Amino acid sequence: MGTINLDLPSVEIREIRINSVSTYSGDAETLIKKSHEGSLKDANRKFMQCSGCSMQKAACMTVLIQDAAVIEHGPVGCSSCLHMFDFSYRSDAHLRNVSEPTQRKIYSTNISEKDTVYGGSRKLEKTIREVYEKTHPSVIFVLSTCATAIVGDDIESVCIEAEDELGIPVVSITCEGFRSRVWTSGFDSAYHGIARKLIDKPETDEKNNKINVINFWGSDRFTEWFKPFGYEPNFIVPFSKVQTLRKSSESALTVQACSTLGSYLGAVLEQEFGVPELETAPPYGIKQTDRWFRAIGKALHQEEKAEEVIAEKKAKYLPEIESLREKFKGKTAFVTGGAAHGQALTAVLGELGIKVVGTSIFHHDPLFDSKRVGNDQLDHSVNDYGNIGNYRVCCKQEYEIVNLLHRLHPDLFISRHPGMTLWGAKFGIPCIQIDDEHFCMGYEGLADYGHRLLEVLENDEFVNTIHKHASNPYKKWWFEQSPDLFIDGFEKDKDGGRRIG
Repeated sequence: MGTINLDLPSVEIREIRINSVSTYSGDAETLIKKSHEGSLKDANRKFMQCSGCSMQKAACMTVLIQDAAVIEHGPVGCSSCLHMFDFSYRSDAHLRNVSEPTQRKIYSTNISEKDTVYGGSRKLEKTIREVYEKTHPSVIFVLSTCATAIVGDDIESVCIEAEDELGIPVVSITCEGFRSRVWTSGFDSAYHGIARKLIDKPETDEKNNKINVINFWGSDRFTEWFKPFGYEPNFIVPFSKVQTLRKSSESALTVQACSTLGSYLGAVLEQEFGVPELETAPPYGIKQTDRWFRAIGKALHQEEKAEEVIAEKKAKYLPEIESLREKFKGKTAFVTGGAAHGQALTAVLGELGIKVVGTSIFHHDPLFDSKRVGNDQLDHSVNDYGNIGNYRVCCKQEYEIVNLLHRLHPDLFISRHPGMTLWGAKFGIPCIQIDDEHFCMGYEGLADYGHRLLEVLENDEFVNTIHKHASNPYKKWWFEQSPDLFIDGFEKDKDGGRRIG
């Protein structure tokens, strides 16, 4: 594969590397078809309310390494997202049983107007030395921002010189916000830097009893799942230390909690370090969980053990799941979230018998870096539970989501990210947002998530009260328009205006 080159300081953005798009309106089956045949095209919006930032995603991955220091090279305001992940580290460490979470080491070069004229490289050099003297980290990451990218600071050269001087890895991460319209390119930037400077080539062909788990910061489902096979999880990267990252090349296998998150690193670990990537999507929904455990068994040459685990889990949880399905009969839902996890939620809902009437997924990867169709979460979900008629790829344009909620008025509004559920509440729609992406994984996750959804449906007094008293900033005019109105190439037709990417 020609897209992986660890000798280069930066990774190709997703639009170029795997043809990712941030705009689509149509049905899920057509999106899958266009993705697999290579005919999917992105479109421009004539109006945008906001956009995601790649630096924020790079920060998400680097700040959560326990013995790392992270420097945001740019205006101090850009560092606010780094401190957000400091909160995530502290609040979620208990989910991973981290007994002594370390203090986050987050800094900014705080460039000024003068620096944007004369350059900020000298200030960066000084900041790296000060951070090292104050914290003595095992690694220092330097994240680029829009301002320093426009100025043209040679961050890579500064990091190389500092690395020679200090004797620790100093890693430049090319992740300025305007570099890519697909915000998840920031994950790839962080993982590219980690793979370049922190992961060691394996010393032997012998593999240890670890399985790499590329994930965010959710609860630990994996220790219990891997134990019957005689393996343990090596979580990448929340709560990792540099030494464990160095040894990740010696693991027997790599799995992912989110194919969007781990697409690039999974491919790098397989192609550059010889760690095979699991040949199927993560375990959301019974059918996909069956496939996932069987793929684990095949990869570890323990097929019989996989069947034992599946049979044991199903005997324990299927009666409970079936009972939940009865209670959800006739219910509908709208889902918004990042690509792979948003797609995973459609599978979870389908398994619980809840019809997904619409989605607003932040971007779409036609094919992951592994080039395996088996990793396609959406393809599995549609094959298992049916087509989704209102499948929308929408990069956080809330005005489009509000329009769809007004049109579809589902029984449930499910969001992966904070701040979105208020729109459901304004319409009196029960809504839920769960940060823990592992919560609905596997057979037990289906049962846990089903009970949470049932609680939300049965306790709707709060959202009904909000609906009665809250004002909506959008005028009646907007609700009479197609949500595609501001997409280039949109033409209103008898169906109300649909465009296909």
